[in-house]
Amino acid sequence: MNKGVQYMLISALCFSLMQLCVKFLSHLPFTELVFFRSIVSLVLSLIILKRAGVNPLGNKRKYLVLRGIFGVIALSSFFFTLQNLPIATAIVIQYLSPMFTALFAIWILKEPMKPVQWLFFALSFAGIIVIKGFNDDIDLIYMIAGVVSAVFAGLAYNMIGKVKGSDHPVVVVFYFPLIATPIMGVVSLFYWETPVGWDWLIILAMGVFTQLAQVTMTKAWQAEEANQIAPLKYVGIIFALFWDYSIFGISHDWSMFVGIGLVISGVIANLLMKKRLNRKSA
Repeated sequence: MNKGVQYMLISALCFSLMQLCVKFLSHLPFTELVFFRSIVSLVLSLIILKRAGVNPLGNKRKYLVLRGIFGVIALSSFFFTLQNLPIATAIVIQYLSPMFTALFAIWILKEPMKPVQWLFFALSFAGIIVIKGFNDDIDLIYMIAGVVSAVFAGLAYNMIGKVKGSDHPVVVVFYFPLIATPIMGVVSLFYWETPVGWDWLIILAMGVFTQLAQVTMTKAWQAEEANQIAPLKYVGIIFALFWDYSIFGISHDWSMFVGIGLVISGVIANLLMKKRLNRKSA
């Protein structure tokens, strides 16, 4: 198992543990969780950048700021979804983000999109429709929030693409908490609920797991070709299903597994197509 694969699997586990922390904190407003998560990430990112002697403000600041804004909307929507849906359902909707990344890349990064990739896009969306259509207990508002999260995550990833090669990876990570901390701090004042007891430890763990997930994912991208490791991100669904069943006693029916299969099949087929296109253009 090469370094890239190891880093990506560790990243998937850390993201899963972060999601579990958010679920445990469902009694707190999601805006507050984004705020606390941002503070931890802000401090850790500044420490790393200071030790590396890197200017935290970066170079292509317009795109870095947009990355931060889009990331705040994406994460806030995701936390809202995660608090109100089973973990597996929430992250399957979030798995649409690579499809939106490819869609927006047509205009933002000037990357071509073959007609068959639209079919893959439709396949993934069909999976979401299957999950919602056969589960009447899933409120439509949470499904929409999940899709909104995927849309803005796609925009954020495109902004990361715009600064590729010009800014340090941790600078890119840093701009999320730089934007999120003041915005979500003000918003949280209107819905504030003071954490008590174990809440503080779980909040700290949420921030640490997020930072570890982002750093190991960045190292994975740097250690291996993206097309080789990107599909490993979807190992997270295994962790999510395990948490749902073992901790929250949620057993998913056949429609959930069909939906998961459709979503991931569409996303991975799109990744393989992009790999093929990249080889032809090389």
